[in-house]
Amino acid sequence: MKLTHEDKILLYRNMLRGRKYDEALTKMFNKGQVPGMWHSGIGHEAVGAGVATFLRQDDWLEVTHRGITHGLAKGLDARMWLAEHLGRVGGYAKGKGGHHCADREHGILIGGGTIGSCFPIAAGAGLAAKRLGKDQIVVCLFGDGAAQRATLHSCMNLAGVWNLPIVWVCENNLYSITTHVKNAIAAENIADLAHSYNMPGEIVDGQDVLMVTEVVMDAVERARNGKGPSLIECKTYRFREHGEGEIPTPYRTREEVKEWKKRDPIKLFRYLLLDEGVVTEEDLNAIGTKLDKEVAETVDWAIESPMPALEEAFTDIYVE
Repeated sequence: MKLTHEDKILLYRNMLRGRKYDEALTKMFNKGQVPGMWHSGIGHEAVGAGVATFLRQDDWLEVTHRGITHGLAKGLDARMWLAEHLGRVGGYAKGKGGHHCADREHGILIGGGTIGSCFPIAAGAGLAAKRLGKDQIVVCLFGDGAAQRATLHSCMNLAGVWNLPIVWVCENNLYSITTHVKNAIAAENIADLAHSYNMPGEIVDGQDVLMVTEVVMDAVERARNGKGPSLIECKTYRFREHGEGEIPTPYRTREEVKEWKKRDPIKLFRYLLLDEGVVTEEDLNAIGTKLDKEVAETVDWAIESPMPALEEAFTDIYVE
């Protein structure tokens, strides 16, 4: 995929936008304003923007609990998603979903409540997309921890057998909570699993948004053209703890975190844009200033959105 200057600026904006909303939610969580969990995705922005920015609106996207950059880049309304995280009626699921929310209009699939539940959801969406014949595709994101679950193998096998239009994208940030990937997965790389299911597997630098975009969109086109699934492993890193409010434990050193922060994906891309002459320092600062204003207004709107009434606990319920 050949990117224009405007495309690159959009990628930068989407990365920075995701970071700023992530920082806002982190602050609100620490003030006690987020009723559920909050898992920061700071450090993952190149994956989020690279995966979602250029998907079609009718393509399906399955995000993880660190999916704020991805969802916003796909087109979600920031006010509604923020309100959902705050448990307010202005959210996508009237505040009942928290970070497990979905939006059919923008192709955001519901997040599963257990690690590994994303795979059958994505496989079902992929089967539906193939049967509908509208050349829709599915992108399913998952972490290295989910790569240990049996559902991955069942669903990747079915995707290979049925030639489903799915792009599996692993956000490998090295740690499943506090367990290093080398202590949990026997394969050298998670992308190596692809060969068992007759699909291509590729490893990319998850801090390089241009590389992520190129590899993911090539796989998207492959799936859209009926050539089946792919597996992409993005080597990335989370700068904060697994979940906000958790006490840091010595599973990783301060030096390791410091070294990874030198490869902050937003800073790396900012330097590249300036070196290429795509934008000026003033242009980038103006983008940041505009986003700061947007985020502040969105936070105010979400906080002012009312909490659900007690009787809402008995609505939107179904049984099979």
